[in-house]
Amino acid sequence: MEHIRHAVRRALPLVVLLPAAALAAAGPSAASGSGGGAAPRGGAKPTVVLVHGAWADASGWHEVVRSLQAEGYPVVAPANPLRGLSADSDYLAARLKTLKGPLVLVGHSYGGAVITNAAVGNPDVASLVYVAGFAPDKGETALQLLAEHPGSHLTDDAEAPVPTALDAVPLGGGPTDVDLYIKPEKFGDVFLSNRLDAARTNALAASQRPAHAATSAQPSEGAAWRTIPSWSLVATDDRTIGTENLRSMAKRAGSTTVEVDAPHAVLETDPDAVTDLILRAARGARPGLAEAGAGEGAAVLGGAAVLAVAGGTALVVRSRRS
Repeated sequence: MEHIRHAVRRALPLVVLLPAAALAAAGPSAASGSGGGAAPRGGAKPTVVLVHGAWADASGWHEVVRSLQAEGYPVVAPANPLRGLSADSDYLAARLKTLKGPLVLVGHSYGGAVITNAAVGNPDVASLVYVAGFAPDKGETALQLLAEHPGSHLTDDAEAPVPTALDAVPLGGGPTDVDLYIKPEKFGDVFLSNRLDAARTNALAASQRPAHAATSAQPSEGAAWRTIPSWSLVATDDRTIGTENLRSMAKRAGSTTVEVDAPHAVLETDPDAVTDLILRAARGARPGLAEAGAGEGAAVLGGAAVLAVAGGTALVVRSRRS
């Protein structure tokens, strides 16, 4: 029992297992065997590919990279060009062809839309991990997904041509050829939910990489989550995409879903939670234990928890972060 209690103590703040019946209806799941699948246990560890989103760069994965490498996983964190969904997806797809499989693709924010497209048709992709990320269906744009539910602080005017929290920098190719930055005075609220100190917030705002308007306006050309098992981290204080939008996309994709009390930039505030979910995906592990309440004295539900999942009952794992 001790090894079980140890695993539970390391559980993320809130893990929600979708009912087995709902997963089957949604299509992709590690248990169903449809589409891709994680690397077999005992085989070579998959390469983890970390794709950043808008207003950030690959350095945001620093702590996650170190933790994954310490576990013996090969890691690649490519630069996402942020020039448009089609071009960025093609760029990543070409990079993936140079890597030996199996692959676990991880996308934060807009990076989620990029992995959703780049993974299509690549048999080496075993798992998709969405970290507060977009998981569009074919034909959907990021702008459409942002408007599904309230929660994003990118704009307070639905009719504005550019979200009011953003500055548009013209690039000379017409009214839609613009780079978009989060306004410095809005960055702490929109991207970080005001959870980091002023010095760190100001540094991140000053070094943000802009996203071309095409990143949010171009429709997705594919939906890899329909055939590849997926895991999703939902930030419960996400003010960029909006928490309810993240939940909706994760549910539709049939993802194993983890909810973390964190802002959109969960990489900055909770890198351990991000790493833990990636490791679950890399090991093909859908959690099968539940802890009633928080703390070491809570009861552990072993076989009963597994039976509950098999019977289609939603299961929650709770613990406190130390």
